[in-house]
Amino acid sequence: MLTAGFARVLGPGQAAEVARVLASDPIAGCLVAARFEQAGMDARALGGQFWGVGGGRDGLCFDGPNLVPLSGDKHSLKAFAQAASRGGRRCASILGPAELVLPMWDRLSHRWGPAREVRDDQPLLACTERAQCDVDPLMKPVQIDQLETYYPAAVAMFTEEVGVDPRWPDGGVGYRTRVEELIRAGRSFAHFENGRVVVKAEIGAVSSRAALIQGVWVDPDYRGRGLAAPAVATLVQYIHTLRRIPSLYVNHHNVSARAAYKRVGFRQVGTFASVLF
Repeated sequence: MLTAGFARVLGPGQAAEVARVLASDPIAGCLVAARFEQAGMDARALGGQFWGVGGGRDGLCFDGPNLVPLSGDKHSLKAFAQAASRGGRRCASILGPAELVLPMWDRLSHRWGPAREVRDDQPLLACTERAQCDVDPLMKPVQIDQLETYYPAAVAMFTEEVGVDPRWPDGGVGYRTRVEELIRAGRSFAHFENGRVVVKAEIGAVSSRAALIQGVWVDPDYRGRGLAAPAVATLVQYIHTLRRIPSLYVNHHNVSARAAYKRVGFRQVGTFASVLF
């Protein structure tokens, strides 16, 4: 029997509770829901595990490549921080609603040491209506034979956005595999001109209710021309055909990106925070 106040690894018997929590906020939970809907509670297929307080009723957290608190009060967040600190840090980031991430990090920071960066104000946006600007007719799904041209742009985007080169430490094997997977899934889009990526964006996760847009990047030589909004509008239009809610999160200080997303029709529905290691 699970005891409220302590974080325990959840099993198949708590799948319904996990589903309930994820369904309660499908936009904030999209990244984890996409995994859960494919893999269920199979830790190997899921690439992680769920921690729950009170069987997940009093708090839920996903422990995977990213540590993602999904629900809970201050007592649950304390329990999750204690669970995370026991085995040492394994995640690349802590990510999720700011009201959950920041108190959890406040407890973990004393045990894990300083983070590389804390992004404490990332508006979570959704576009529930039709895109309000024109789409980019040249923004198309990337084809696998365009991988060699697309990959350097993906590396440039990641390095600029996250602050580290994704090719470290394995020479890019893992990141290249991820880029190729998204292309084969039809979830990477780009506008090419003369064999060069002018603008790109990806659909990083697709759940039964929402889809998360990520990796929006414009070649530095083409910035300031208003290309981002039509490019993202193209993805919004496509996601709507899937009957999903387009969503994304953006750094508060990125004024130009926020203006572009507002032009498309995105509105803030929450606030994320990210702790990067």
